[in-house]
Amino acid sequence: MKKIVSIVLLSSSLLIFNAAANFTGPSATGQASTVQQAMNTRVGSYITLTGHIVAHQRGDYFTFRDDSGTLRVEIEDSVWRGRNVGPETRVRLLGEVDNGPAGRYLWVKSLDVIN
Repeated sequence: MKKIVSIVLLSSSLLIFNAAANFTGPSATGQASTVQQAMNTRVGSYITLTGHIVAHQRGDYFTFRDDSGTLRVEIEDSVWRGRNVGPETRVRLLGEVDNGPAGRYLWVKSLDVIN
């Protein structure tokens, strides 16, 4: 009996996972913001910024610029997904506002190149 229950639970789990993987509707995004607004946004908030990554600082940290100013952003290798992005490339970043020893920054969860 335990074996049958385990099989049913496993099958149900796989169906739920498959349904989420095939979802084609809108996804959650952070509130569209500017760098200036990000400086006053509550830590832990998710925001979306549109602009340019203009410099590499060190490690996973870069300088992002939009019309309102610059902000340090953390972009891990998995977020880059092998794409080449230069200062002239317009990007949309979705991330979480955070504070660190060097001040306010955006921990980027996704990066989209905008044409």
